[in-house]
Amino acid sequence: MLRLTRAPNIAIATLWVDMLREAGIDASLQRYYLGSVAGDLPPDQCLPEVWVTHDEQEARARELLDGLAHLPQRRWMCACGETVEGGFEQCWNCARPMPA
Repeated sequence: MLRLTRAPNIAIATLWVDMLREAGIDASLQRYYLGSVAGDLPPDQCLPEVWVTHDEQEARARELLDGLAHLPQRRWMCACGETVEGGFEQCWNCARPMPA
């Protein structure tokens, strides 16, 4: 087994593990309940961890997590002249829908 990364919280760690498993990578979540003792132990030692079972899957797993961390942001120009970024499908300025 090989530790792939630490996650900032359980929710994100779970999403990462699920994504890796969907891609056929045997991944697991460790330190799931350790957040409850943060303070008694150093907080950075209580973060959830994502592990891969087979070392030969490490490169593919890191590639998938890196791709997830660097998703391209959608950006479009509204007819009113406003630039709309992110996942918004409606202009915040004039409420027009995103063009098809």
